[in-house]
Amino acid sequence: MRFSLPKALGYFIGGLWTVWGGRKRIEAKQLRNLRRLVEKARRDSPLFRRLYADLRPSSEIELHDLPVTCKPDLMREFDDWLTIRSLPLDRARDHLQDIRKVGVPIDDVAIFRTSGTSGEPAIIVLPSSFVEYSFGVSMAHFDRHQWKLAREMRERGMRVTITGGNGHFAGVGFNKLVRDLQPRLGKGLDFIEAEQPIGEIIEQLNAIAKVSCIVTYPSMLTILVKEKEAGRLHIEPVVISTGGETLTSELRERVLRAFPSLKYGIVDAYGCTECLVMSFVCSHGRKHVHEDWVILEAVDEAMQPVPDGSLSATVLLTVLANDVQPFIRYDLGDRLRFYKDPCPCGSPFRSFQVEGRQATLVRVGNVTLSPLVFDLEHENARRIQLVQTSHRGFEVRMDLAEGATAGPVFQEVIESVKRVFRDNGLDDVTVRESKAAPEITASGKFHEVLPLRSGSRQTTT
Repeated sequence: MRFSLPKALGYFIGGLWTVWGGRKRIEAKQLRNLRRLVEKARRDSPLFRRLYADLRPSSEIELHDLPVTCKPDLMREFDDWLTIRSLPLDRARDHLQDIRKVGVPIDDVAIFRTSGTSGEPAIIVLPSSFVEYSFGVSMAHFDRHQWKLAREMRERGMRVTITGGNGHFAGVGFNKLVRDLQPRLGKGLDFIEAEQPIGEIIEQLNAIAKVSCIVTYPSMLTILVKEKEAGRLHIEPVVISTGGETLTSELRERVLRAFPSLKYGIVDAYGCTECLVMSFVCSHGRKHVHEDWVILEAVDEAMQPVPDGSLSATVLLTVLANDVQPFIRYDLGDRLRFYKDPCPCGSPFRSFQVEGRQATLVRVGNVTLSPLVFDLEHENARRIQLVQTSHRGFEVRMDLAEGATAGPVFQEVIESVKRVFRDNGLDDVTVRESKAAPEITASGKFHEVLPLRSGSRQTTT
């Protein structure tokens, strides 16, 4: 696997050309890229050859002609899904079992896995062209604010990623891949495993001479802000980048108060392992889709488009920059809302808000609750987790602060949780204390609320 700077430059120049042409050029390039991908999938993927057998010619295809795909169906057909025949599922799984090979390519591709938070983990295969796209197109869509931020991050110190280290996850693996393929692009990157005890994470951060940027999940950021408020965390980053989970306005405001050094604030990116570079955040804080190479469709339960301004039931992803493992109208499960008005930044790319995932909702009878309604913080606990163990049963787990007494802390947190249920007409819900430690997903995310999954408690592998 090789990283070609000339090819990355080609993506950069092409991206600039698309931006200068406005909506008309963006839509024309997107359609060309879609038809090229469909033709490649039809020719080289046995699965897509079957799926698209009765469709009109690729040169005439429109997005709405194509069927929706989902992770379980695609994973069952993994060997027929890829457009290459050299990476059968057994070989991919053997590679993923060796933790020493995180970020190490197989032949001409890199492979990662998703955390499987909403079900079975997916195996993601990325060609060199996707890595080249990631850098070229991202830079092409930078505005002056982002160029200034990138320059200052390099000058001010290390960019530290805090994510899961116990598997082939993209958070650490992609950074290692880039560092090996093109050391100049990987310069100034560091990594801390999120699975460690909180005290060890704080010690490692404090030991780094200069930290210019923290990249992590909002759930980990919640822990960091607590440590900063308590005076145990001493770093002074100029920017924090989050992704993978919902960043609430309350957490954003709290972080900005705790870290006055954040000259560039919080960049809340939106991406996934299936498409690591899906969007960019402009100087006005809006998320914009890289529409020349990525398609996001906000749809309802029937997979029909919802109007701009309306919250979707799910979102369909099409990755035009990966022709080795085609993701075409792929159901992500996220819920988002496209803005109705143009962004003040002037970008021609559509902007949107992310509202969370169906997989994170708590359901009790006919009542559905967002995990955000539960106040799972206490001054005497470092981490608190609410786990749904049955349809009307929950347990509270926590990491106590040093010197804290468990009984009173559990009692206060349990009463707070019960109050939320009572306020929503759920008087018959049981909430009990658990001696188990809070769980972290294999990819390093910490979910404060673990809903029930398919009749049993959610797994976190």
